[in-house]
Amino acid sequence: MAVKIRLSRHGKKKNPFYHIVVADGRAPRDGKFIEKIGTYNPITNPATIVLDFEKALDWMNKGAVPTATARAILSYEGVMMKKHLLEGVKKGAFDEASAESRFKLWKDEQYARISNKKSKLASNLDKSLKEQLEAEAKVNDARANAIAKKRAAQLEKENQTEEVANEEEVVAEAPVAEAVATEEVVAEEAPVAETPAVEVSEAPEAAAESTPETQE
Repeated sequence: MAVKIRLSRHGKKKNPFYHIVVADGRAPRDGKFIEKIGTYNPITNPATIVLDFEKALDWMNKGAVPTATARAILSYEGVMMKKHLLEGVKKGAFDEASAESRFKLWKDEQYARISNKKSKLASNLDKSLKEQLEAEAKVNDARANAIAKKRAAQLEKENQTEEVANEEEVVAEAPVAEAVATEEVVAEEAPVAETPAVEVSEAPEAAAESTPETQE
């Protein structure tokens, strides 16, 4: 069985993290391996790849067979391209300097593609954040307007309640005021009883004065 370059899963549930390893094809996926040559984190966008390029190329030249996912990673990092160019040098299609020049050109183009992808992702992220902030601002405005309307309605209700209470107080005080006014009018119109003058009788004194004369 050939030696394989494959991924060994690590990390928590729903948060995978992989080691890129060289292992015997008969070994379990997450079992023993011959050598670790890198890591792969698919959670980030774009995915984060850390690869020992020279070791990966050396194992490929030795005949190691990558799995489908490992091949995609090696191709993304340029290992497959470099292997293809070295095979062309061996066959005499071009010299080593030409191979290095072609590989450098490919790496520059690949770097530009990756940079454009990152820029696009960053732009989309900024746009998404901006839209999210605008949506949150609209929700906050709507919530503030609703609270303001509710407070205004409560204030109006309280004012109406106070007006009704004042009207009831006025209505309740009106009969009392009317009764008081009536009592005052009755008191003013009632006749005042005059006390009869007492006449002092002078008769006894007159009688006393007239008695001596009579005796004389």
